[in-house]
Amino acid sequence: MLQRTAITLLALCMLQVLNLGAAQADSLESMIMPGKVIKGHAKYEQECSNCHRLLSKEDQSALCLDCHKEIAADFKKKQGFHGRLGTHGPAKCKSCHTEHIGRDADIVKFDSLSFDHHQTDFPLHDRHQNVGCTSCHAKGKKFREASTSCIACHKKDSPHKNSTDKDMEHCTTCHTEQAWRAIKFDHNKTHYRLKGGHTKATCAACHVRDRYKNTPDTCYACHKVNDIHNGKSGNKCEKCHNSDSWSSLSFDHNRKTKFPLFNKHTGLRCAACHKEDAKKVKIKMTCVSCHQFDDVHKGNYGDKCEKCHSDKGWKTSKFDHDRQTKFSLRGKHKDATCTACHKSNPYTEKLSSVCRDCHQLDDVHKGQQGKQCQNCHNETGWGNKVRFDHDLTKFPLIGLHASQACEACHLSTSYKDVNGKCYGCHKQDDTHKRRLGEQCQQCHNPNGWKIWRFNHNSQSKFKIDGAHKQVHCYACHSSGTTLIERGPRPCIACHRTDDTHNGQFGDDCARCHSTRSFKDIDFKR
Repeated sequence: MLQRTAITLLALCMLQVLNLGAAQADSLESMIMPGKVIKGHAKYEQECSNCHRLLSKEDQSALCLDCHKEIAADFKKKQGFHGRLGTHGPAKCKSCHTEHIGRDADIVKFDSLSFDHHQTDFPLHDRHQNVGCTSCHAKGKKFREASTSCIACHKKDSPHKNSTDKDMEHCTTCHTEQAWRAIKFDHNKTHYRLKGGHTKATCAACHVRDRYKNTPDTCYACHKVNDIHNGKSGNKCEKCHNSDSWSSLSFDHNRKTKFPLFNKHTGLRCAACHKEDAKKVKIKMTCVSCHQFDDVHKGNYGDKCEKCHSDKGWKTSKFDHDRQTKFSLRGKHKDATCTACHKSNPYTEKLSSVCRDCHQLDDVHKGQQGKQCQNCHNETGWGNKVRFDHDLTKFPLIGLHASQACEACHLSTSYKDVNGKCYGCHKQDDTHKRRLGEQCQQCHNPNGWKIWRFNHNSQSKFKIDGAHKQVHCYACHSSGTTLIERGPRPCIACHRTDDTHNGQFGDDCARCHSTRSFKDIDFKR
């Protein structure tokens, strides 16, 4: 019975409300309000119709969005945290935000630890994941008011101090969230591709003072300070150099010039020959034009260096003396320097090929053996395999003489000064003390002193017979002499002291006496 009464009273009240004005209805609704709203909604607390529509719960969220236009825009564009919630189905505000629970109530209930930032328009990646919320979201401001532009947070971190704020709004063009130095900008997609050494260059090396527009793209614009040619070779660096390095030359001297570079020339610096602007000064291609000060011949050999030398080095001569001249170089001559023989220009001088003309000062014979040195000597050395035939001289070497060294007889190199007679060498060997003269060869021969064969009867005019056979040589040959006479000698020459006649019968003893004995008288006249 009581329940029916309560329902009847409530129905009467509702009819009364319908018949009352709007202001009176709000006042009546506020009377039955379940609790106070939050401070932000307090001024609307007496105007329930701003948030509630009578007898319609479905339209309540639409009323919220009428006030919270930013949220409404997010829903419409499906952006932001709220807009993304709408993509998963109809969103009702009261599902997350409950009102009428007091002035100080937290109807947002935001938990920074569990909040998924990927549900916003600014998902956190890499370094941003470790950044505190307050680093981007200022205290007292709405979360949505935080800017999503890099420069808003990182202006102080920007090394591009000379760039404008507008330029720095596009940090993501070059940088990533991994780190400032993690550059993702692909320079090769521009009109200037980076190759070689340019790939290691810093941005500021070319983009001075953060100048990214209208940056000069010619080599000389950046590398003028590196120009060791001081402008003498022009400003078209790319004609010789490439982007790998300054020392990596792309200029092909062999193909693009009339002077190909080989051997020693390949390692030369350009400036070694090109001392002036190559476009203005024509380089001479003769050897002497560059190597005048390297000419050890002091100009005596003319200026046709290439006839003897090659680009392998000055010491590597290509001149073939054996083939290109009538004087082949053999033995010691191979090691001789050119200037040893050629004292002046070899193309104009007439150089003798006679040994003594070059070796006059080396002639130990002092000209006694003539000028035909080659008769005895050869190019391997003065004392090497001397081929002199002594048997062709007036003193052929036979017997023991053949085994003697030259120095045994020739005490000096003046060979013609040697006495060709036996006694000249063998004076000290003369046991006869010159009593038999100096013609050793009369008795002896080169085979040995003890081998002798003198025949007094046939080799002289004094026959040895009778008692003379028992007489020693020295009995007659008692004094030294140079030459022994071969003619007959008178008896008195040896027997004057034996003459008992005291010379009364003359000097011809043989008229009475014979060689058998003085006592044997054979008077013939």
